[in-house]
Amino acid sequence: MRNTHVWKHNTEDGEKREVRAEKFGAKWRIQAKLKHDERWTYYEEPELSDLIELRRVLWNKYQRKHLAYEDVAAVEKMILDRGGSWEETGNEAAI
Repeated sequence: MRNTHVWKHNTEDGEKREVRAEKFGAKWRIQAKLKHDERWTYYEEPELSDLIELRRVLWNKYQRKHLAYEDVAAVEKMILDRGGSWEETGNEAAI
């Protein structure tokens, strides 16, 4: 079963960037494109900032009981394996 999450943000240059993260089986696939691009860029090694934002998106869905915690934990592991971290709020630290 596919598990897809999408978010948009502006780059430092002011361009709109759309990111899609899709989980199929146990593997995450992340792709992104700028508004003016015709094709998607697929990342073997996603940007750390994209992983951190994916974790935020997943955490919000988990809190609304729309997602299993295992998905959040898998992305947290990917972030930690890359030497990154994310900010925890009081609610997240309780888990």
